[in-house]
Amino acid sequence: MHAWKLLRAALVTAVAGATLVAVPATADAVPPTSAIEVGATSVARGATFTVTQTVYNDRDFTITGGKAGLYAKETSLPAMVELVSCPGAFACDTLGSSVRGGVADVPPGESRTVVFTLRVKDDAPLGTITLQHQFIGENYAFETFDGPPLEIKEAPQFADVSVALSASVQMVRTARITYTITVKNNGPNPATGVRVVATAPAATAYYASTCTRVGTTRSVNCDFATLASGETVTRTLTANTGMLTAGTLTATAQRTASSPTDPVAANDKATRSCSAVTGLIVRC
Repeated sequence: MHAWKLLRAALVTAVAGATLVAVPATADAVPPTSAIEVGATSVARGATFTVTQTVYNDRDFTITGGKAGLYAKETSLPAMVELVSCPGAFACDTLGSSVRGGVADVPPGESRTVVFTLRVKDDAPLGTITLQHQFIGENYAFETFDGPPLEIKEAPQFADVSVALSASVQMVRTARITYTITVKNNGPNPATGVRVVATAPAATAYYASTCTRVGTTRSVNCDFATLASGETVTRTLTANTGMLTAGTLTATAQRTASSPTDPVAANDKATRSCSAVTGLIVRC
């Protein structure tokens, strides 16, 4: 009897111990029926971004006429964005409040991927929306998932201010060189607080300007409160040569300030060279 009790206790211990042994998983986790990756979660008006959507059929039947669908939780997505392209789909369009990419029939256990390129409309309301996504078929519709938030922000402002410089010579005892400073706002936005600094050549003496002279130097500040997009203005700087002036006479004009950001630095500065044999013979 004692031996039987010992045997039974040993069997119970063995069984209890066996239940503690973990059985390794042999199957991979089933992917979600829809998943998205967003190229940027903060996008300015007028800019484009991508949404990569992968749909997966976890049913035991074929999804016919499958579509990858995108929505905005708070509003109509097509009211916010324009569809540019959709590689991976045989066709894409907007339908109601959604953007959709057709992926045809999707058998059980298979997936399809569509890369949507979307452009934020110029008049899209500013703020944050929640992207949503779904796998939809003609014979079955899967769960709609919330994706990441998408911030719509104001488009950055730019004003390309360009500077040009020309020269002409007039003889008044010695040569008098008049430099014409041409300032243009190439846009696309108005420019404010524009300053262009122009400097006459070292071998000349300041005579006059339609800009403001800097102290007793040969430099002047040409200031413009506002330049509309496409507007061009001119100012002049005049300098005299001396009897012994000779060589290359180079004047400069350069934008030193403006708002908003100037995207093209290459046209911010201009130079103009004249050649002097003497103060009486100057060619520009």
